[in-house]
Amino acid sequence: MPQFDFANVTWPQLAWLALFFVVLYFGVVKQTLPKLGKVMGEREDKISGDLDAAKAAKDSADEVDARYHAEMDASREAARQAIAAAKADAAKASDARLAKAAKAADADLAKAEARIAKSVDAAKATLADAAATSAQAIVAKLTGVEPKLDAAKQSVAAQL
Repeated sequence: MPQFDFANVTWPQLAWLALFFVVLYFGVVKQTLPKLGKVMGEREDKISGDLDAAKAAKDSADEVDARYHAEMDASREAARQAIAAAKADAAKASDARLAKAAKAADADLAKAEARIAKSVDAAKATLADAAATSAQAIVAKLTGVEPKLDAAKQSVAAQL
């Protein structure tokens, strides 16, 4: 085969080699690499967008948590103030009124604790719903498959 006779390389063989190299280089590399770069850029943009959405969801959950703690502190402070007021009124009254005021203070304390417990339960439910919805949205964006809300709620409940 004359193609493999390397002792007698001729100019036409070198010309054909150069022609095929140029055709392959410009035909394959110059047309394929920009398309590949575009696909990689789009994928990187999608991933960074998904990460931004996840960060926004986390920030939202942190904000809900901060509001929950603020409400809890306010409820505790209100309960402390109610107890202090009841005790001050009881100290000024007679011994008979002291026993009656102590009962009223204990009742107020029980109501305040019930309100606190109710606020805690409401805040936990709100936080769990927000976390489940956020988790559902994050999984849907990252995987393209939207899980059922019940499954997301069960996963969040297991983590909490």
